[in-house]
Amino acid sequence: MTLRPSISISISRLLFSLCLLMAGMSVQAQGFLKFERDTVPLFRGFSVMVDVVGPAQLLLSDRGQYEAALVVNLHDQYFPTLEVGYGRANHDVDDVTKLSYKTQAPYFRLGVDVNVMKKKHTGNRVFVGLRYGFTSYKVDVAREPFVDPVWKWNTVFDVVGERCSQHWAEGVFGISTRVAGPLRLGWTVRYRMRLSHSDGLMGNTWYVPGFGLQDSSALGATFNVGVDI
Repeated sequence: MTLRPSISISISRLLFSLCLLMAGMSVQAQGFLKFERDTVPLFRGFSVMVDVVGPAQLLLSDRGQYEAALVVNLHDQYFPTLEVGYGRANHDVDDVTKLSYKTQAPYFRLGVDVNVMKKKHTGNRVFVGLRYGFTSYKVDVAREPFVDPVWKWNTVFDVVGERCSQHWAEGVFGISTRVAGPLRLGWTVRYRMRLSHSDGLMGNTWYVPGFGLQDSSALGATFNVGVDI
C-alpha cells in the first residue's frame, strides 16, 4: 500500500513543523535556564577599617588595644584581611593573687572572609572567615612584699621583661554595610583558640595582646568604622 502524494506531503510538512517547534522550545529553555554572566572584575578595591571596641576597653578598664584592618575585595565575595594592633594591660594588685601585671606589644592577624549573601554586589556583606594570630611580648609581674611563712622575713616577688609569645586561631562571623558614600560600618563576633604559646616562667600570662585574657571566655567582638577605597 502506498500513500498518495498529497498525504505524503502533508505528513512531511507536519514532521518538519514539529521539528521546528521542538527546536524553538529547546532554544527558549536554554535561554531561560542560562545564568547571566557575571562581568564584575576580580579586584574591587579595598577597605581600611578601625576598631572602636579596643579603645573603649582602655578607657573603661585596665586593658585593651588599638587595631586597624586592611581588607581586600575580590569579586565582592572573598576578602583577604590583615589586622594589626597594639595591645596593652596595666593590671593593679589583684585581690586574690596580690599580683600586678604589665605588658604592651604589637600583634597581627591574617586571614580571609567569604561573603555568603546571594546578592553579593550590593555593597552589604554577611561573612564568615578564619584568622591566624601571633604576638611576641614581654611581661612585668610583681607581688606586694609578704612575710615568708618559714623564715618570717619580708619576701618580694618580681619578674621584669619576661619574654613570651603566642599563636592562635579565630573563627569569625560578621556583618558589614556601606552607609553613605565610601563610609562603611561593621561588626564581628569571634571564637578564639590558642594553638601554641611560650610563657617563660609565668605559666599562663594574665593577658595576651590581641588575644585577651587567658582564663576568660574565648569569645570576642569588634565594631569597625572605615572607608572603601
